[in-house]
Amino acid sequence: MDFKEIYNSQKDRVLTGFAMLAVAIVFALIDNLFVTWVVLGVAYMLAFYEAMKLFGVEDNSLFVYALVVWGIALFYPNPDDLIYIILIISLAIMAHKKEVDFKTLAPFFYPSISMLFILSLYKDFGMGVLIWLVVVVALTDTAAYFVGKSIGKTPFSPTSPNKTWEGCAGGIVAATVAGTFLGLVYVNFFLAFFISLAVSASSIWGDLFESYLKREAGVKDSGNIFPGHGGVLDRLDGYMFGAVIMVILLRGLA
Repeated sequence: MDFKEIYNSQKDRVLTGFAMLAVAIVFALIDNLFVTWVVLGVAYMLAFYEAMKLFGVEDNSLFVYALVVWGIALFYPNPDDLIYIILIISLAIMAHKKEVDFKTLAPFFYPSISMLFILSLYKDFGMGVLIWLVVVVALTDTAAYFVGKSIGKTPFSPTSPNKTWEGCAGGIVAATVAGTFLGLVYVNFFLAFFISLAVSASSIWGDLFESYLKREAGVKDSGNIFPGHGGVLDRLDGYMFGAVIMVILLRGLA
């Protein structure tokens, strides 16, 4: 594998990645609830917009509901619980009007549930555990890419033809090892290993699910806000599943 060739072919992607890493480091050092809520909120609104396009939803009033939910999430102890309230209210209103349209609820399943779980992860367990999540998911993606480019031969899924089983396995192994050592700060070895493994594996399928949505919508990327990376969902896809798994496992087992 020629790393120089890979760099030259992915220059925009690499430079954008470093820029996002720098922003993430500053964000982590600040470690403030309001700042975290604002940054995640901006990402949420952009992801919500991209999801609406992928699902083919054109009702812009949904943004108002999403903003209200996110506003309440700043003060509510368990932000992830709020999504169930809005889903119940939405279904009740639809039933009352005899106009049930499940497609309009899609953006509240994806990415809303996941973004609320990410905020809950920070609220419940702090910035250190949020960094743990980021390290596991980011390393899964990075290692899977390089291992796949080096020795990948076996197609992983028809949903994403460029992925290989070798690459995914390499990503999961690398992320699980690193995540286990990082997780020892917060939980015992068994839990650190199990949670890192589960989050890493789930991030692979989180990426795959977003790939499926893009293929169904007939687009290459969910957006174009990040040069070389696409949209917000393209950058957060692994976290969409990984954050939910991490919160549930930490609450249930830690």
